[in-house]
Parts: sequence; structure tokens; C-alpha cells
Amino acid sequence: MATLISTLTDHSDDVNCCAFSSSYLATCSMDKSIRIYSLNGFIELPYSPLKGHTYAVHCCCFSPSGRALASCSTDGATIIWDTGDGRMLAVLGQPTGSPVRVCRFSPESTYLVSGAADGSIVLWNVNSMKLHRSGNVKDGSLVACAFSPSGNFFVTGSSCGDLTVWDDKMRCLCNEKAHDLGVTCCDISSHPVCDGERASRYFQMASCGQDNKIKVWFILFGDFLGVYSGELRYKCTLSGHSAPVLACAFSYDGQMLVSGSVDKCVIIYETNTGSILHTLSRHTRYVTTCAFAPRSLLLATGSMDKTVHVWQLDNKQPCAGNTIENDSNLRTAENWSEDDVSAWLCAQGLAELVGLFKANNIDGKELVNLTRESLTNELKIESLGLRSKILQKIKELRVKTVSVPDEFLCPITRELMKDPVIAADGYSYEKEAMENWLSSKRRSSPMTNLPLNSPVLTPNRTLKMAISRWLEAQQQ
Repeated sequence: MATLISTLTDHSDDVNCCAFSSSYLATCSMDKSIRIYSLNGFIELPYSPLKGHTYAVHCCCFSPSGRALASCSTDGATIIWDTGDGRMLAVLGQPTGSPVRVCRFSPESTYLVSGAADGSIVLWNVNSMKLHRSGNVKDGSLVACAFSPSGNFFVTGSSCGDLTVWDDKMRCLCNEKAHDLGVTCCDISSHPVCDGERASRYFQMASCGQDNKIKVWFILFGDFLGVYSGELRYKCTLSGHSAPVLACAFSYDGQMLVSGSVDKCVIIYETNTGSILHTLSRHTRYVTTCAFAPRSLLLATGSMDKTVHVWQLDNKQPCAGNTIENDSNLRTAENWSEDDVSAWLCAQGLAELVGLFKANNIDGKELVNLTRESLTNELKIESLGLRSKILQKIKELRVKTVSVPDEFLCPITRELMKDPVIAADGYSYEKEAMENWLSSKRRSSPMTNLPLNSPVLTPNRTLKMAISRWLEAQQQ
């Protein structure tokens, strides 16, 4: 469950960013201010709001210790604040004077990165508050940044769609065209994944963009005799949003990934499988930012509706082969409220229908009984393709809301299999899911983590027939 426990309404304009430390939640806005709240009751601190920027504040982030907070603005400055009393510790002007879009502390607090609209990047020495090194992305504005857990590398994302891996000497190690219409955010999980093919460690990274997509990558960092290397490997694309995705972030344990979108929805995914755990639809305008708290199951989401929602997630941790279903699917669809139906529409990429369904008071009982005639005559949906899509989604929903035999679910996606195949470990998987697993050069079993002796996949026709008979029985 994801429970809304607090709504902060102090900003007078769009909320652009929110960030947690172990004690505080910081938010910043187009209203030129930064506000800081205690996690104990979400009471605003006495010295808040912080006012020092002369234009919109685009990003804020805490140092790892939580003793300092950085913020950056259209005014071309990155300001470092003391979180103990709100004092301004330093004003770091972007050398080019360009609007600063993103700032990030390194994990050991040695450096602070600031990235600007003209593509310039500055690596600041936090101890001396002086410029350490600077560089430029090859094209576009710099809009996203994330550090590796070691702090020796960082990744930037640009408005032209590139992801670039840098070392702490500002050397470009790798560049990847990730999102055709531009990157909007990126984050690196702090938990390494062991690579069975070589004696090294890699991490998972997420990026999102104007193309409505979230892409998950393996990012491999190497250090051989002081020579650094970086490599990006594509893992998968997560669907769910029907509009540009503006923000993404990993949970502190790396098991969940959250995203916020122009479709006004927040989606929480289970990292390993990509399954949707929760869809949250309380914001009334674009969701611009989302952040998990360190070492706790708190989530903050901010929006152009000028609010920040704080959510408490339950302590049931997802794991491979045992994922939590979407909130709305925990109950029989016929018992859904209108809000549950709205959340389901967003998860299916049908967010544009939320207003229409709400205006007609479509709850779960009404939803499952919709027909082609009612979509045409009562809801006035003229598009034949859209009517067909809605009816297909409702048909799938009727199947999902009954108890599916576990042997019919793919162990990777936890979804009903359409084309089951048997792998060398003896287990059955959805063909496409297993092919994607193998295409990422993994040669271990998703179920046992032991090496696979062969990449050959054999069609499981017996299981496919059993699933078909079960589906037919559900539709009678």
C-alpha cells in the first residue's frame, strides 16, 4: 500500500524539485524559494523558506551528511546553505552565467556538480567552494545528473537525448543516445549487482525523457591502474505513462523505481521485473519531481499544482518472483472507487480519459460492464480504435482480478504467459522476457541465479494449451 500522509501547500508556484536527508525534506519552486520541513510531522523549520535566488529555483539536493543543502536557479547561481540555521554558506556562479538546471553532491561530499542550460558542467570542490574542473556536453542543455556510489564517476543527461558518463577529472568515458526527444532525469541505484561474467561490479541506472519512456541500464565502472572506464548497457524500457516522463528515482535499497509524468500520474515499479506496484493519481497537474527518503519507505512527489505529497509505503519489500500488485488490483475490480478507476486508466496509458470517466461517475462496477454500445452512445467516444483498446484492457482486467495459477505466470514479469518457453534451467518463461534477459548478456537463471548451460529456448506447448483452456473458462 502507498498511503498519503501529508500534503504540503506552502509554495505559490510550480514545485520543481524535492529532496530528502535523514532528517529533512526540502522543496523548491518557480516562486524563487526553498522550503525545508522536519520529517517529524512535516513541520516547516523556523528559518524556512530560504530566499536568495532572484529567479526560479530548479533543483535542490542535500549533502550526504545532511548538514548542507544546495540549490540552483535560472539566475545562474548554485547556493549552498547550512541546514542547521539556514545560513548561506556560498554562492557559486556558473562561469558562463547560464541558468543552472541541476545540481548534485558526490556521495562523499568532495564535489558538487552544477549543470546549465548552455550545456556547461562545473565540478566544484566543496571544501574550498572553488571551481575544480569544468566541461561541456556536446549538444543541448544539461538537465540531469547522477553520481556513482563511489563518487569517482557521474552521468549527465541533456535535452538532445544523450547520456554521458564522466570521471572526476571531467573526462568523457561514454556517450549514449538514450531518448530521441530529450532526457529529463536520471538516477543510479546505490546497490551494486554482481556480474557473473567478470570480476567486476555494475549498477542499475534509470533515465526518462520526453519520449514517454523510462529506460533502465546497466552502468559498469572500471578502474585499472588508475585508468577509469565507463560503459552503459541497455536493459529494458518500462511502460505505463502516456506522456513525457519528467522525473525518476530509485528507493534507498534499489528495489523500487518511481517516476512522475505529464500525465499527472506517479508510478512505482519493482526494479528487477519492471512490474507496476502502485499507480498514484492525486496530483492535478504535471508531476515534476519524486524522491525516496534514505533508509525509510517515505516518498515525496511534487507537481505544477504547487503541492508536494508525502507517501508512506508499507514495509512489505518486493522481491523477484513475489511482486506486489498494482494497488487497484488488490481488490476485485467491481469494488473499485472512481479514484481506483482513474489510477487504472493512467496505468494503461489512458490518462486522457480520466476526466470523461469521472464526469460520468464510472466506478469499478460501471467499468467492468462497459460495452461497445455504451462507449459509443453514452460516453460519446468516437474513435473506433480507442473503443477497441478500452474493451481489450477491460477484458484483460477481468482475467487479472481472478486468482491466476502461479504456474501460468512468467517468473520474470509475473504476468500471464502468452508464449511460454522452457529454458536450460528447466523453468518456463515468457519468450520475449527470457530473450531480453539473455540479450543483456546474462547467462544465469532468473530463478536459481546459477549459470545456464545453454541459451536455447524450447516452446512449452503443453503449458500454452493449459493457459488457453484456463482463459476460455474465465470468459464463459
